[in-house]
Amino acid sequence: MSEAHWQVFIHRKAEKILKRLDGETLERIRRAIRSLANEPRPAGVKKLTSHDNLYRLRVGDWRIIYAIEDDRLIVLVLEISTRGNAYRNL
Repeated sequence: MSEAHWQVFIHRKAEKILKRLDGETLERIRRAIRSLANEPRPAGVKKLTSHDNLYRLRVGDWRIIYAIEDDRLIVLVLEISTRGNAYRNL
């Protein structure tokens, strides 16, 4: 049986952050985002207790905040930020 692949969408705000990142950091974050299409809840991911369907994935000093829509097989990347700023505007 083949595994279902998830669609990953990146919010405009998160896309703007990606455009400002340098080479190595950008590549590590893009690789992490691409991997969410195969496994939206990888090892090390944390569910945010303050929200129903928000998750946090750590990539070094950076955080990727995203929502999962299980019924539609969608992952929506909402925020990409450094550790200190990641949770301020949720």
